[in-house]
Amino acid sequence: MMSMSLKKCACAIWGFAEATLFFILPDVLLSYFALDKKIKMFSLTIWALTGAIIGGVVMYSWGMFSPEAGWNWVESVPAINTDMMNTVVHQLKDLGAVSIIMGPFQGLPYKVYAVQAAYADIGIIEFLLMSVVARLFRFLLIAYIARGVSVLLMTNPRMTKRGVTIIWLIAWVTVYVFYFYHFPS
Repeated sequence: MMSMSLKKCACAIWGFAEATLFFILPDVLLSYFALDKKIKMFSLTIWALTGAIIGGVVMYSWGMFSPEAGWNWVESVPAINTDMMNTVVHQLKDLGAVSIIMGPFQGLPYKVYAVQAAYADIGIIEFLLMSVVARLFRFLLIAYIARGVSVLLMTNPRMTKRGVTIIWLIAWVTVYVFYFYHFPS
């Protein structure tokens, strides 16, 4: 069994990695931890958020100092393509920093916004504020939906923790199959 300290560290590292060049959401890890109703999800969510915001600042800085290289690296991440990158360019131009909040609802990765925000003349403070809202809302939403579903499933006396974990795994594999189909590289 993993200690709470290791879980916090894992959430922060995963949050950072996904905000930069990794392509699997921290929601996967957060929702897995949420299957255990004894775990304090808010704390783990804050750790994932912290890692994600640090990663966002790295990507923001990369986009500010070397926009072309940042663009090319982000575009090489699985399920990110030129059309997606251009969609974010237009959103940032038309809506400004608010578009960062809309990204998760459209399946558009945070890193795409982060690497382009400085080039779109969005200041670091505004970027950080929108980032906290966008990331925290989604992390909490997914974690607590997973918690609610697992608690609901466990009310069935025949459902075991293993069964809930298998359902969790099938759900995420399905999400990513559809995502990679919908957003090919």
